[in-house]
Amino acid sequence: MDGQNRKDIYPGLEVGIILKKDQRSGKITYGVVKDLLTSSAFHSRGIKVRLEDGQVGRVAEIVGD
Repeated sequence: MDGQNRKDIYPGLEVGIILKKDQRSGKITYGVVKDLLTSSAFHSRGIKVRLEDGQVGRVAEIVGD
């Protein structure tokens, strides 16, 4: 599953995100969602989230719940 639909993502979900600094390389950082920062229902590059450790990026993949 990709992270383009807001309805699929919620706090406490383990996801892989791409940080702004890693957009060129596509390096994925894993963590647990704390906040959803994108308000629209869909985003083509992925819903932007803040992880529990404070890192912000767009969801590239959903690991599990």
